[in-house]
Amino acid sequence: MTTTYKTIVVAVDGSKEAEWALKKAIEIAKRNKAKLILSHIIDLRGFTTVEAHDYSLAERSEQYANDLLERYKNAVIAAGLNDVETDIEFGSPKVKIAKDVAPKYKADLIICGATGLNAVERFLIGSVSENIVRYAKCDVLVVRTPKE
Repeated sequence: MTTTYKTIVVAVDGSKEAEWALKKAIEIAKRNKAKLILSHIIDLRGFTTVEAHDYSLAERSEQYANDLLERYKNAVIAAGLNDVETDIEFGSPKVKIAKDVAPKYKADLIICGATGLNAVERFLIGSVSENIVRYAKCDVLVVRTPKE
C-alpha cells in the first residue's frame, strides 16, 4: 500500500469551502511532491430554464471558470508548486469529478470542500462531496471550513 499521492484533483467552485480545500491540497501536494489538477465543473443543469438562444450565459460561466482557475493556479505557484494544471468540464459536478476528471488524470486523491447544504437539501438532492466519495475509485478528502 502506498502512502504518497502523485496526482491530486482539487474540485473548486469559488466557495469558501473550495478555498480551504485548495489550501489543504497545496500542503498535501508539497509533502508528496504531487501534481495538482484544479478542476471546475460548469453545471449545465442551471441552463435549462434559460432561453436556448442565450449563449452569453454559457460564455460568462466559462469566462468565470477560466478567471477562477487562473487565480487559483497563481496561488498554487506562489505557494511554491509548479506542477499544476487546470481542467474545465461541463456537466454535473456530482458525476464528472469522480467518474471523468479523476480517471482522466489517473488521480490517486480527490480533495473537495464540504457542502453548505442543510439536512433537507442533502436528503432531496444530495451533496457533490457525498457523490464524489460514493463514486470515486481513489481516496477522497472532504475538507470542512473552520468555524469562525
